[in-house]
Amino acid sequence: MSPRLFEPYNLRGLTLDNRIVLSPMCQYAARDGNASDWHIMHLGQYACANIGLVITEATGVEPRGRISPWCLGLYSDENQEALARVVKFTREFGSAKFGVQLSHAGRKSSVPAAFENRLPLPPEKGGWTPLAPSNYLDESYPPPHAMTRDDIEDVKASFAQATRRAAQIGVDLIELHFAHGYLASEFLSPFVNQRTDAYGGSRENRMRFALEIFDACRAAFPQDRPIGARISAIDWVPGGWSIEDSCALAAELKARGCDYICASSGGIIKEQQVVAGPGYQVPFAQAIRQETSISTMAVGQIWEPQQAEDVLQAGQADLIAIGRRLLANPHWAWMAAAHFRQELKYPPRYRSVQPRFGEEPKAVSGSTMRMYNKPLETSTKSWGS
Repeated sequence: MSPRLFEPYNLRGLTLDNRIVLSPMCQYAARDGNASDWHIMHLGQYACANIGLVITEATGVEPRGRISPWCLGLYSDENQEALARVVKFTREFGSAKFGVQLSHAGRKSSVPAAFENRLPLPPEKGGWTPLAPSNYLDESYPPPHAMTRDDIEDVKASFAQATRRAAQIGVDLIELHFAHGYLASEFLSPFVNQRTDAYGGSRENRMRFALEIFDACRAAFPQDRPIGARISAIDWVPGGWSIEDSCALAAELKARGCDYICASSGGIIKEQQVVAGPGYQVPFAQAIRQETSISTMAVGQIWEPQQAEDVLQAGQADLIAIGRRLLANPHWAWMAAAHFRQELKYPPRYRSVQPRFGEEPKAVSGSTMRMYNKPLETSTKSWGS
């Protein structure tokens, strides 16, 4: 039986070569929201390493929506042109499909890069006044501006415009960032959302902002291309957002045309008590999948190929998102394929290290050592074809 990890997966009109996904990870290498050469290197290496889907870091839909001044954005012509260079590279040299995670950091914005001192970044040092559903104060972040109804409409319009920009440069998939205590997550959580209007109070009201963002983005993206959402399945605090709430949100999103849920967790308040461990968030993906029948993506300390395969075989999720493990080993998919003795199509320039199962490795003449003795096949087809 072939491993499910390397089975193709369909989302609308998009077919992924396998179930391995590069989880979005902030790089803090952009300038004015523009993707840099770092992003070509960082994302391009995964596109050339048999990852099924590569997703950008959280990409701000407006300048205030970035986590830091060095985060990606997709709110200007310059942002669009810069990201188009990255998409072009992955198309020319890689095989992975390309997704963009659209985000608004809300009250958790205007801070330095994660590898620097994370004190609030004031306007005189390049920061700004963050947006939030209400005046929730946390000394780790600058005091936010409680959003008016006009602010809400502006942010929704920014998400839609960023979606249109992504479509214009050929992005295959959009992931909406509704997790980790950023703006949409702040509206969902009763801890941060203290509004008394139609966007606060009941669960139905607190979901309204996220659902309206999804509707705006779905209308702006080609219907044959998928849109998913990453959510924090639970707040890890009693009385906060729960897995039952997440199932309700997933059902509403699915009814509106959402194609998958990536089930992460936490990030809303510092009082959270996260119980982490290998695969600790997989049960959230499983619960949402079983309750709503929507496709789910599992994420969080999924490290080893067999661990990922077991999740898929058990029907706990449909896709596996991997973050820091791929940072440590960008060719994780090759390792996984070797573990399952699965043949992959390597980029032509890397085929000298491609294993041929069932053949004994042997040395060849000269200084070059090959991992196999089968002659290197030549082809006029490009790697991405």
